[in-house]
Amino acid sequence: MRGGAKVAMVGGAFVLVAGGLGYGVYDVVLGGGDAGGTESASASSEVRTGPPGKDETEKTAKDFLDAWASGDATAAAQLTNNESVAEPLLTGYAEEAHVTKAVITPGPAVGTTVPYTVKATVSYEGRTKPWSYSSELTVVRGLTTGKALVDWEPTVIHPQLTDGASLRTGESSTAAIEALDHDGKVLDKETYPSLGPILDSLREKYGDTTGGAPGIETWIEPEDEAAADITLLTLAKGKPGQLRTTLDAEAQAAAEKAVKQYSGASVVAVRPSTGSIRAVANNPATGFNAAMQGKQAPGSTLKIVTAAMLLEKGLVTADGATECPREVMYQGRTFHNLDHFELPGSSSFTTSFARSCNTAFIKLIDDTEDDSALPEEARDVFGIGLDWKSGITSFDGSVPEETGGEAAAQYIGQGTVQMNALTVASITATARTGTFHQPVIVPQDLDGRQLATASRSLSPNVTRQLNDMMRATASWGTGKTAMAPVGGDKGAKTGSAEVDGQGTSNSWFTGFSDDLAAAAVVQSGGHGGDAAGPVVAAVLRAGS
Repeated sequence: MRGGAKVAMVGGAFVLVAGGLGYGVYDVVLGGGDAGGTESASASSEVRTGPPGKDETEKTAKDFLDAWASGDATAAAQLTNNESVAEPLLTGYAEEAHVTKAVITPGPAVGTTVPYTVKATVSYEGRTKPWSYSSELTVVRGLTTGKALVDWEPTVIHPQLTDGASLRTGESSTAAIEALDHDGKVLDKETYPSLGPILDSLREKYGDTTGGAPGIETWIEPEDEAAADITLLTLAKGKPGQLRTTLDAEAQAAAEKAVKQYSGASVVAVRPSTGSIRAVANNPATGFNAAMQGKQAPGSTLKIVTAAMLLEKGLVTADGATECPREVMYQGRTFHNLDHFELPGSSSFTTSFARSCNTAFIKLIDDTEDDSALPEEARDVFGIGLDWKSGITSFDGSVPEETGGEAAAQYIGQGTVQMNALTVASITATARTGTFHQPVIVPQDLDGRQLATASRSLSPNVTRQLNDMMRATASWGTGKTAMAPVGGDKGAKTGSAEVDGQGTSNSWFTGFSDDLAAAAVVQSGGHGGDAAGPVVAAVLRAGS
């Protein structure tokens, strides 16, 4: 974490501008029961109930922002419903973040929520810089006083502030980095917004080893010491050290553009021959890297792993006939295909794979004679859950051992299986070559870290059949439309996953083109080829 000692409050003038609220300045009320949420109501006063009205909302917001802007943290905290937590953060705004003045302009209330803009000045050791941002607060009814109070959340101070985190200004403990792609092209947050949390993490981990010098910054310091700081403002630039990554600028640009088409979208691209991560993008591009840290059921994209297991056990062959009925029951749990379709009994396993027939996979579960077969395949061949060390924090997938209907659900990527775009892209990369290469975002030789290795590879025969089935999916199966614009030797697998009873399933898609594999998920995107498919195709076209 970064340095910067606490100092006494700087005596700058804080100002509140009433903005569009259209009412006068109110005095901050201190003392008695009128000031805050921790005071009990007078026995002779009537405790009001119900949501605060418009006048109460606007006055409470005005009084709070007035007190905050004047530098009176105590008065401001007393106007919240959590005074003991609010006051240290409000005090730290001047003492630790070194904000010497601020103009806070509230906007019109929307119900009980009041948005506002902050135009502040941050000063530290002779360096001064303006700082602007927007946030909002909500006014609620105090439980004991019945008074209108600001519902305290850290986001009242700054929209990116979280519980337990603090706002600080000082000399950074690590130098800034200039991240480069594998060809030496500069990667920055402005051009590639999804890389924001990734670059912060890389700086936290490698900033001291890249030869740079620290600067003066304002940042959010998370409660978790293992988490990366979030830089908000740079008062004085240090000397950045260069850090080469495995990313590809063109693939990253395509990924950024592709995820912007959908709310709640993530995509990752990996090079099968090496495990090098070529692109990571999320929408929204917030502090959470869902593409590498998300945890959710991947739907039928996991059938790549299930198919590999069935092929290895000799229970199927790509060209062999496989039953695909409308529905099938396993230990009291019924499974069906999308829209209850069925295939002729003479259809091949490749057809069931390419058409994403759930029942063809479920019917074979008894033949494995072991509920641990799929978890073992995921771990021993595809490296799932082996504590990957990509260079930043990631969730490396989970296929826990289950029994009965829950084990059957795993065969089609439902139930307790947990994946993200990174792990599904890696599964496709492993299927492509037959050998797991742990994904990395910075080269291993940068720090000599120990990478995860799977205990065995797929045989050339199984690898060939998997690739052929994925080629079929891309050329005439459920991935045909999405993969049409992709060139090269290409393959795909679609997936849909219903999570927590949501009305529309999550859209999953994964594919390869030559020596590039990619996977994407779009929350509530529907069929895999409809939303996630075009995202994957765009990245494959740019990076292949």
